[in-house]
Order: sequence, then C-alpha cells, then structure tokens
Amino acid sequence: MIKYIGAVVGYFLGRGFFGAVIGYFLGSAVDMFMDQGKKTGQGGSTGQRFKTVFEQATQQSVSPGDFELNLLSLASIVIKADGKVSQNELDYARQYFVRAYGKERANATFRTFNTVIKDREISATRICTYLNSRTRYEVRLQILHFLFGIAQADGQVSQPEVNVLGTIAGYFRINHQDFESIKNMFVKKADSAYKILEIDKSASNDEVKKAFRTMVKKYHPDKLMDMDEAYRAGAEEKFRNVQEAYEQIQRERGM
Repeated sequence: MIKYIGAVVGYFLGRGFFGAVIGYFLGSAVDMFMDQGKKTGQGGSTGQRFKTVFEQATQQSVSPGDFELNLLSLASIVIKADGKVSQNELDYARQYFVRAYGKERANATFRTFNTVIKDREISATRICTYLNSRTRYEVRLQILHFLFGIAQADGQVSQPEVNVLGTIAGYFRINHQDFESIKNMFVKKADSAYKILEIDKSASNDEVKKAFRTMVKKYHPDKLMDMDEAYRAGAEEKFRNVQEAYEQIQRERGM
C-alpha cells in the first residue's frame, strides 16, 4: 500500500512520471522493510533491518542483451572517434562478439543495434553510468582493454581515439594509473614497460618486483572466470603484457 501512496506523492512533488517512479521505489522499500520485520519477529535493530531490505530493493544487475548492446554502442563511439570508420575496426568488433557470444547471438546484437540504436545519439556518459553499478571494476577494465583493441585494429591508436577512451575510462571511474597501464599495452613508448607495471622508471629493483606481483594479482585471468571466453582471452592478453613488460625491464637492468 505504501508504495502506491509514495507514487502519488512522488508524482506531485516530483512533478511527473520520474517523481512517481522514485516515490513508488521508496515506498516499495518501506513495504519490504515492514514485511521483513513481521517475518523476523522484529529481530535486530530497526536501522539494520531497513538497511538490509533497502539493499535488497536496490540490488541491480544487467541482462546479457543490455550488456551486449551497451558494449557495442561504446565500440561504435570509439570506431567513429577519429572521424572515419575503419573496416578493420568493424571486423575486430564483430569477431570479438562472435568469440564471446557465438555467431547467431552476435548477429542478433548487431541487427538490433543497426535497427534501433545506430542512428540515434549515443551517450557514453549514460552507458557508463548504467554499467558502473552493474559490473565489477575488473570487468570495466576488460571493456577498456577491448575498446583499445578496436582502436588499434587499423594499425595505430590515434590521439582522438586516446582522448575518447580517456573520457570513457573517466566515466567508468577507472583510475589514471590503470588507464595508463592499459593504454601502454597498445601505445608503445620508451617507458611503456614501466607504465604497464604502474611505476616510474626510477623505481628500485625491489619496487619493480613488488609492482609485478601486484599487477599479476590485478590482471590475473581467474578474476574473469565467470565471463565469456573472449573476456577471459582478453584477460590472458593483459596478463601476458604484464609478464612481457617485467621481462623487458629485467633484461634492461640485468636483474
């Protein structure tokens, strides 16, 4: 009952549909709290019971279909970033989806994108905000790695593409060091090996070893064991990049 009262109050206070949705949602949380209290015999503090029920009411997830369409939408932003559409980049994205989801499902995702989304304005802010509360940080790192792979598919990652990818990383709340680490796996410079390990070139040998151990834990493929094959393959690629960066530093320093 309270959820319906909340919807009405929300409609007038929020001046429309959006206010009604918020009112309904909060009213539902209160209803659940009261029902939970009855079932548990009022055990535990009121604050703790309300916190538990509210967390249950606000628990969010993303369906596979929504995830795939949002991922393809982000890919389209990167593909268009430098003002031209590269066939190599399109092929890379399609092949990735086929590896991750199978040919039939990938084709269905591309058809839906081309029919419903392609000609509309695609907002990276909206997409990233939507995915932030529905995906783990490790998954968002892998999405960024995938998007860099698209940018590199035509032979190089252009500055406009780096700028767009940096913006997406910011929306994803990916910290600067993690962004630089992944970027340097694709944009090679003299100090890329150090950037991949998230350290400065002045780091001591002990600091290099410690950084390597830290990055191995961060990028270990086991962190994405619950994801599809293409994501696990991407995680393994990041893992190899970390190992190669460490081996390069070892050779340069004679460690």
